[in-house]
Amino acid sequence: MPSLFDPIQLGAIAAPNRILMAPLTRGRSTKGHVPQPVMGDYYAQRASAGLIISEATGISRQGLGWPFAPGLWTDEQTDAWKPVIARVHAAGGRIIAQLWHMGRQVHSSVIGEQPVSSSATATAGQAHTYEGRQDFEVARPLTLEEIPGVIADYERATRNAMAAGFDGVQIHSANGYLIDQFLRNGANHRDDIYGGSIENRTRLLREVTERVASVAGADRTSVRLSPNGDSQGVDDSDPAPLFTTAAKILSEIGIGFLELREPGPDGTFGRTDVPRLSPVIREAFAGPLVVNSDYVTAEAAQAVIDSGVADAVSFGRTFLANPDLPERLRTGAPLNEGNFRTWYSQGPEGYIDYPSLESVAAE
Repeated sequence: MPSLFDPIQLGAIAAPNRILMAPLTRGRSTKGHVPQPVMGDYYAQRASAGLIISEATGISRQGLGWPFAPGLWTDEQTDAWKPVIARVHAAGGRIIAQLWHMGRQVHSSVIGEQPVSSSATATAGQAHTYEGRQDFEVARPLTLEEIPGVIADYERATRNAMAAGFDGVQIHSANGYLIDQFLRNGANHRDDIYGGSIENRTRLLREVTERVASVAGADRTSVRLSPNGDSQGVDDSDPAPLFTTAAKILSEIGIGFLELREPGPDGTFGRTDVPRLSPVIREAFAGPLVVNSDYVTAEAAQAVIDSGVADAVSFGRTFLANPDLPERLRTGAPLNEGNFRTWYSQGPEGYIDYPSLESVAAE
């Protein structure tokens, strides 16, 4: 079996190790969702990852409701990403853009309109807004006439991502966001060609992926799914056939890799008793499979690779606090603890000031 530290080909991207940086919302852009120079420091510090998957990045004003998150729908945003990506490449790294439409997981005070979703539903709990937490609102269903426009937004964001210099893109289809809201019958109550059967509920995923792949290339396109939960209350009555069908579709399109966010019963950031579906998805998906959620140690990550279920592991909060995570895992060095209080703040604290082994040794 390959080692966690062995190289892997992820479609067109040659990754020097199997330790990926998972997408992590950090909120360091402007209120207009324009990336800031400090983001170049942050990502360049983590360039030793086999591949960096960027923080979730909005494809449109309609789809981005997280305060100070970056976007990719304007020329200004695209141009601001260019020096950030150049910093990663100069440090020897590889980075792809995660494309995000939040669907009903937004608030009208942030996006300026009523949220949209597969159906007229609302998420329990509260949304992050510029005025603090506010109750989620009931979304309106996207009409059949509007869906081509949403797919076009994914295309535009993909073109902008490639123009900015990203090595590829990932379609965020997990965690209860728009595409997930179409996939699951707990949120999708439609009676048209996007609702009802599994074939219909996976239609938007297929159409978006095909359009994105037509721009970036299938081998520079990836998808994130959360088959066993962590989906903001967006449930499905029978997830196994749904997500194996989705995996087969993505395999047929030939995407570069598939990432699965799969919390367990003892998860520290989302947990579920629903069994992980990665073993059956592994049988349905022919390309590289990446797993994510609470893999903190090299031993745990190596074990899932040794099992044959996964080809690589993406690390989230551990990478947030440890810019040189691959070296720490390789040498067994102690890990920095992350500071939740600074995750979504706007300053450098808890963002670019976590010490590396090299900086500690130089003191």
